[in-house]
Amino acid sequence: MANNTADHPPGNSVTEVDHDGDFGCTTMQLRELMELRSGEAVNKIAECYGDVQGICRRLKTSPIEGLSGNPADLEKRHTSFGKNFIPPKKPKTFLQLVWEALQDVTLIILEVAAIISLGLSFYHPQGEGNDNCGQAAGGVEDEGEAQAGWIEGAAILFSVIIVVLVTAFNDWSKEKQFRGLQSRIEQEQKFTVIRKGQVIQIPVAEIVVGDIAQIKYGDLLPADGILIQGNDLKIDESSLTGESDHVRKSLEKDPMLLSGTHVMEGSGRMLVTAVGLNSQTGIIFTLLGAGSEDEEKKVKKAKTQDGIALEIQPLKSEEGAESEEKEEKEEKEKKKVNVTKKEKSVLQSKLTRLAVQIGKAGLIMSAVTVIILILYFVIDTFGVQGREWTAECTPIYIQYFVKFFIIGVTVLVVAVPEGLPLAVTISLAYSVKKMMKDNNLVRHLDACETMGNATAICSDKTGTLTMNRMTVVQAFIGDTHYKSVPEPEAINPQILEILVNSISINSAYTTKILPPEKEGGLPRHVGNKTECALLGLVMDLKRDYQPIRDEVPEEKLYKVYTFNSSRKSMSTVLKNTSGPGFRMYSKGASEIVLRKCSHILDASGQQRIFKAKDRDEMVQKVIEPMACDGLRTICVAMRDFTTEPDWENEAEILNDLTCICVVGIEDPVRPEVPEAISKCQRAGITVRMVTGDNINTARAIATKCGILLPGEDFLCMEGKDFNQQIRNDKGEVEQERLDKVWPKLRVLARSSPTDKHTLVKGIIDSTVGETRQVVAVTGDGTNDGPALKKADVGFAMGIAGTDVAKEASDIILTDDNFTSIVKAVMWGRNVYDSISKFLQFQLTVNVVAVIVAFTGACITQDSPLKAVQMLWVNLIMDTLASLALATEPPTESLLLRRPYGRDKPLISRTMMKNILGHAVYQLIITFTLLFAGEKFFSIDSGRNTPLHSPPSEHYTIIFNVFVMMQLFNEINARKIHGERNVFEGIYRNPIFCCVVLGTFALQIIIVQFGGKPFSCTALTIDQWLWCVFIGVGELLWGQFITAIPTHRLKFLKEAGHGIPKEDIPDEVLTEGADEIDLAEMELRRGQILWFRGLNRIQTQIKVVNAFRSSLYEGLEKPESRSSIHNFMSHPEFVPLSEEEPRVPTIDEGCVEIEQLPSSSRNGGGGEPPDRSLHSQEFCV
Repeated sequence: MANNTADHPPGNSVTEVDHDGDFGCTTMQLRELMELRSGEAVNKIAECYGDVQGICRRLKTSPIEGLSGNPADLEKRHTSFGKNFIPPKKPKTFLQLVWEALQDVTLIILEVAAIISLGLSFYHPQGEGNDNCGQAAGGVEDEGEAQAGWIEGAAILFSVIIVVLVTAFNDWSKEKQFRGLQSRIEQEQKFTVIRKGQVIQIPVAEIVVGDIAQIKYGDLLPADGILIQGNDLKIDESSLTGESDHVRKSLEKDPMLLSGTHVMEGSGRMLVTAVGLNSQTGIIFTLLGAGSEDEEKKVKKAKTQDGIALEIQPLKSEEGAESEEKEEKEEKEKKKVNVTKKEKSVLQSKLTRLAVQIGKAGLIMSAVTVIILILYFVIDTFGVQGREWTAECTPIYIQYFVKFFIIGVTVLVVAVPEGLPLAVTISLAYSVKKMMKDNNLVRHLDACETMGNATAICSDKTGTLTMNRMTVVQAFIGDTHYKSVPEPEAINPQILEILVNSISINSAYTTKILPPEKEGGLPRHVGNKTECALLGLVMDLKRDYQPIRDEVPEEKLYKVYTFNSSRKSMSTVLKNTSGPGFRMYSKGASEIVLRKCSHILDASGQQRIFKAKDRDEMVQKVIEPMACDGLRTICVAMRDFTTEPDWENEAEILNDLTCICVVGIEDPVRPEVPEAISKCQRAGITVRMVTGDNINTARAIATKCGILLPGEDFLCMEGKDFNQQIRNDKGEVEQERLDKVWPKLRVLARSSPTDKHTLVKGIIDSTVGETRQVVAVTGDGTNDGPALKKADVGFAMGIAGTDVAKEASDIILTDDNFTSIVKAVMWGRNVYDSISKFLQFQLTVNVVAVIVAFTGACITQDSPLKAVQMLWVNLIMDTLASLALATEPPTESLLLRRPYGRDKPLISRTMMKNILGHAVYQLIITFTLLFAGEKFFSIDSGRNTPLHSPPSEHYTIIFNVFVMMQLFNEINARKIHGERNVFEGIYRNPIFCCVVLGTFALQIIIVQFGGKPFSCTALTIDQWLWCVFIGVGELLWGQFITAIPTHRLKFLKEAGHGIPKEDIPDEVLTEGADEIDLAEMELRRGQILWFRGLNRIQTQIKVVNAFRSSLYEGLEKPESRSSIHNFMSHPEFVPLSEEEPRVPTIDEGCVEIEQLPSSSRNGGGGEPPDRSLHSQEFCV
C-alpha cells in the first residue's frame, strides 16, 4: 500500500554520523534524479539506490529519527549541497536612483534652459551697452550686476539637484523599508522537520539535504524531496508543469516532490534531496536569471516603440526563451494587455486620471505663457520701438527668450502636482507600518487603501468570529444525550474503548494537546482545533491518546482518506493484527456521516440497525438542539471489512458505517466581535458569514455576533439551496438570479469553497446598487485561495491559515481576529482622506501659482514668482506637505460615514469649494500686492525691471506673503468635510507641527539671507508682521468659506472620478477583463509624454507594485526574490502551452478557478496578469 514505508535501516544519523566521510551521492546525481518523473524516477531509484532507504543511508539520515541537528553536520551539508536560499537581486544603488530621477523630462528641460542661461551670462558681446538693442540692455550695468547674471542659472541647477536628491532618497528609503518588511514575512515562514526524533519547526532557509520533512494539507513545499511515507497525498504542480489536475503521489508510482508545489490533500514525510539553487525551482530561476538582462533591454525597446510615459513590462517570463516570431506576437499582446489589464486600486486609477488632466492644463498654460511673453517682447521691441535685429544684440535677445522659456517651464513645474504620488506612497507606507501594530501584515500596499472602500465583508466563522478554542460540551453516546461531558464510569467500557481508539488514531498525528506554558493556564492546542477538542474529550474521559498512537505509528496506518471540503469527513483504515480484515474509523459533519450509517452502538455496546426514521429522530432530538445552542456537531463512526475492498471506490467504502457517538463542540464568540460588527454596520459595511458548519449552529453564532438582528428580513441559507437558487437548468450561475439572493443573504452555511468563490464573484460583478461593491474576504484553508484572490481584499489567517491561503491573500491577520479587519477599514479610509487633504492643499497652491505666474508674466513681462522661488514652493509645499498631511493618524469618526465607493470623485464639492474659495483670497491678495503693494508699503515698484537687476523688496514681499498663505492654508487643509475646528487633534500629529514650523524657519532664512539666488532681499520686522498677518487671514477666511452651504453653490463640479463605463470603447471591454485600468487609456488619448508628475507617479507606482508582487517587480528582475517559497508562489511560471489566458467557466459540478499559488496580485511592476491565467478545477 502506498502509505507503508519499507522497514527502516538501523543506520541512523543520530547515532552514526560519519563527519569525515563524504556523502554517498553528489549534488549533480541528486539533481538528475529530481528531474525524472513518476515511473522513470521509481526505476532510477531502484536501479541506483535500491529504494528510498538506500538514498537515506547515503545521505546519512534516518527516515524515522531524522538528522541529529549537530551544527558541524549541518554545516557540512550546507557546503556539500548548498543552502535553501536564493540570493536576492542587489537593490538599485543610490546613484542609479539619482540617474532615474534625472530622466524626468520636465527636469531635463529646466536643466537645458539653466545651462543655456548660464552660458549666455558669461558671454559679453561688444554691442552689450548699445542703445540699439532697446530696453533689453537698459540698467544691466547697474552696480556691476551683470557679473551676477550666472546666479539664476546656477540656482535653478542647484534646485534641480535638490529635487533629484530628495526623489532618489525617497525611493531608496522606500525600497529599504519594503525589503525589511519582506524579510520579516520570510522569517515567519517555517516548516516542520524531524530532528533527533523530535518534530520541530525551523525557518525554511535552514532546511538541509537529508532532512526529513513532514508535509500536510495546505503546505507550500520549500525544497525538492522524495516521498518516504504518504497518506492520500495529492499535489498541485501547476506552478511548475502547468497541469491543473492534482497529481497523486505514492511510493510505487510517483514519489518525487518538487519545491514550490502545493499539497492539496493528505499528509506524509519526505526526504529532502535538493535545496536552493539546486532544486527544480532554483534551476528554472538560474535560467531566468541569465535571461534577465535581455529582458530589460526588451522592456526599453518596447518603451521607445510605444512612446508612452508608462513602462511596459514583459508579458511573461518565458520571453527570454521564445523565438523571434513569438516576440513580435508578444509585442502585440503587450499592447493589448496594456489596455485590458485589470484595475486593482481605485485610488490609483483616480489619481492617474487626475494627474493627466492637471498635466494637460499645466502644459497648455505654460505653452500659452511662453507664446504670449515672446510675442509681447517681439511686438514691443521690433514693432512699437521699431528696432532692427542686429548681430550684436542677438545674445541679449536670446537671453530674454531663455528667461521666458524658463518662466514657462516653471509654470509647468508648479502646475503638475508631483507631490501627489509622494503623498500616496508616504501615506500608504506610514499606514502599513502602523497597521503592523494593529495585527495587519499588509502584503500588497494598495489593499490597505482598497479596504477603506469596502462595502461587504465575507467572513469565516471559526477562529475569526469565534475564539478557535474548541471544547466538547455535549455528547450522545449509547442512546443517552449527555448535556455535559459524562464520567467515564457512565459509559459502557466497550464503547469507551472503541471511541478512544477512534479519536486517537483517526486524527492528524501532528494534532496534540500540550501542557500550559504558564502554571494555571489553559492547555495549549496544537494543530487542527476540532481534533484538539476531540482529544480533549479523550482526556476528560480520563484516558490518554499518546500510548495508542505510539502503538499504532503513522507507518502502520493502511489507508487514510484525509479531510477535504467535498468529503467533509476523515477516515483511517487499520489492518487487523489478530486476524484477517480491516477496521476503518471515520469522523465528520454529523448530518453527512449519519447519512452513511446503517447501524449504531446501543447502551450495551452492541450494534443495532439505524434506519432513516431513526436518523430523522436523532437529527430532531439531538443534533438540532445542539446546533441551536451554537455547537458544532461531529459524528464518530467505524466500519469493519472482512475482505480487502477496492480502496479507490470511496462511495462504496464510506458507507454502511456504525455510529459510535455524536458530540457537540463549543467555540465561543470572541467577546470583542459583536462591537466590531456593529461598527462595521454603522460604517455602511455589510458583514456576511460564510461557514462550512450546520445552518442552526451558524444562525446561533450569527445572532450572538449581531450579524443577524431580530426583526430583520435577512436570509440564512445552506450551500445546496444557494446553488439551486442561483443556477439555471444547465447548472450555470446566472447573475440575475444571484442578484436576487445576495443583497439579503447574511449567513451561508454548509458552504464549499466553490460557493464562497461564486458568492464573492457574484457580489463583485453585480450591477444592482448605485456603485460596484468592494468585497473583503477572510480565509484560512487551501481551497479558500480562489475566493481570496477574487476578492478586492483577501485576509488570510496568520495563525490558522495555510501557506496557500497566505500566498493568495493581500493582508495577513496575525491574530486571526475580526476586530483587526475593522482597524484595516479605519486605516484604509484614513489613507483616502489623507490623499484628499493633500489634494485640497496642493491644488490651491497650484491654481494660485499658475494664475499668478501666467497673468504676471503676460502683464509685466516677468513672473512675480521667479523660477527658483517656484521650485522652492514646489519642493517644500509638495514634499513636506505630503509628509505633514499624509501622516494624520485615524480616528473612530472615520467609521461613522459610509464608504466612498469606486465612483465617488477624489475631490468632493466641499473640497472644490475650499480650493476655489482659498484661491480667490490668495489671488486677490497677490494681485493687490503686485499692482499696489509698493504704495501700501512705501517701497519701489518691482515691475518691469530690466534683465539681471537686483531683487526688489516689492517682489520679495509678494513671495513671502504667498508662502505664508500656503502655510496657514495647510492647517485649513487638515479638514475636508467642512468641519469648523481645523486645530482638532493637531498635537497628535507631531510630524505636521514639525513640518509647519520647519517650513516657517526655512522661509525666514531664505528671505533674510537668500539674496540673489532666491531673488530675495531682507525685509524689516514690520513687513514680516504684515506678511504673517495676511497669512493668518487664511484661517479666518477658511471659517467664512465653511459657513457657505455647499448645496447652494450649484456651479461647483467634482473632479477625480473613476472613468464611467460608457466612456470605454467597446473593443476594450474584452471577455475576461472585469475592470480595466483606464488611466492608461486616458494617457493614450492625450499622449502626454513629458510632464513630471506622471513620471514621478510611475516611480511611486513602481514601488507600490514592487511591494504588491511580494516586493520586487515581477520577473523583470527575477533574482530579486530571496527565497524559494516566495519565488515559486508567483504565477509567472506558465508553461508555453498555457500561454493563452483562459476565462474561467462555471459548469454543473465543477468550477474552474484560477491558479492558487500566486502571492503577486499583479505579477509585478504594474501589469496585472489576467487572473484566469491558469485555471484549476475543483469538483464538488
